[in-house]
Order: sequence, then structure tokens, then C-alpha cells
Amino acid sequence: MAAAAATAAAKGNGGGGGRAGAGDAWLVIAVGLVRAYLAKGSYHSLYYSIEKPLKFFQTGALLEILHCAIGIVPSSVVLTSFQVMSRVFLIWAVTHSVKEVQSEDSVLLFVIAWTITEIIRYSFYTFSLLNHLPYLIKWARYTLFIVLYPMGVSGELLTIYAALPFVRQAGLYSISLPNKYNFSFDYHAFLILIMISYIPIFPQLYFHMIHQRRKILSHTEEHKKFE
Repeated sequence: MAAAAATAAAKGNGGGGGRAGAGDAWLVIAVGLVRAYLAKGSYHSLYYSIEKPLKFFQTGALLEILHCAIGIVPSSVVLTSFQVMSRVFLIWAVTHSVKEVQSEDSVLLFVIAWTITEIIRYSFYTFSLLNHLPYLIKWARYTLFIVLYPMGVSGELLTIYAALPFVRQAGLYSISLPNKYNFSFDYHAFLILIMISYIPIFPQLYFHMIHQRRKILSHTEEHKKFE
């Protein structure tokens, strides 16, 4: 039993350390955005100031899927995979691949939404690990998504939409017939399908989070009444 407890403690500390480190990564991005804005005096094209750390840290988040799969982090593998893979796809297959969209305001929209969301999320994890979770952070974790989630999704969809004409014009990542594999792929159509997929997925996730908010915050209020 002692060995099992030690193993559990090691897993908890390892996950907490990783989460704290990821939180620091998003703080780096937040500071980079603020510094670039103060230097330029404009929010246009701020993406270039945080492009490298954003690519590095968000791509590194693929490890979160592994952590969920092997039990280091007690989160859903499916939901974590969806969130991480969709972000990695947007960064590399859209924003990186279609240079013309990098100056779009929609890119800044989803970057800001991601950054605030992740700073709050990892602050929540860190304070929970320390068994000292301020109510303000808990409230922010289960409330600010009401604005941040639609904000991020809007930025993502607008960025993909802005990329469509450039993808079609360049034939980016598309494979046309005839070829020796007798296979064709239209990346332009694929991006449209990605956009359509948001229609059934977004409401489900959003209202699930609304339900979680009611459940958790109402439980907190009830707990306060009995104290």
C-alpha cells in the first residue's frame, strides 16, 4: 500500500509540474503580446511577435494526450485529443501554411482566447494541487469560457475562411487526378468540412460546460452556506 501511495503521489506531482510548466508557457505568450502591443501601439499583426513560442508550446501540448492515455492526468483522452489536435492543425495546416492570413485580426482573436483560457486553467490546476484554490480562480475557470470559447471558435472559423481563397488559388495540399495512385484530395473542400464540423460539436461542448458550471459553482455556494 505504501508503494501504491508513493506511485500515486509521484503521478500527481509529475502532472502538476507539467501543468505548471505549461501555464508558464502561456504566460510567456501573454507577456509577448503585451510587449509587442506597447512597442507598436497597435494590435494589428501581433501574431508575428509570438509565432515561435506559440508553435513550440502548442505543438508540445501533444504530450497532454499521452499523459491522459497513461493516467498521469485524469482527463478525457477524447476531449483532450480533440482540443489539442484542432489547435495544432489550425496553427500548422492553416496559419503557418497560408502566410496571407497571419496578419488577419481573427488570428489574434483565437490566440488571445487560448492564452487567457490556458492561464486560468493551469492556475486552477496549480492551486488545486496545493489544496488552496481561491474562489476567484475557480469562478473564472467555470465562467469566463462563456465569452472566451465563442471568441476562440469565431477566430478559428474566420481564419480558416480567410485562408480558403489562397488555398484554392495555390492548390495547397491538394492532389488531382490522374496520378499513379488513382487518388485525389481537395484541401479546400476539406477545410470547408472542418468548418461545418463546428456546427454539431461546438454547441455540445459549450452546453456541457454550462452544465458543469452550474453543478460545480452551485455546489461551492452550498458548501459556503454550511461553513
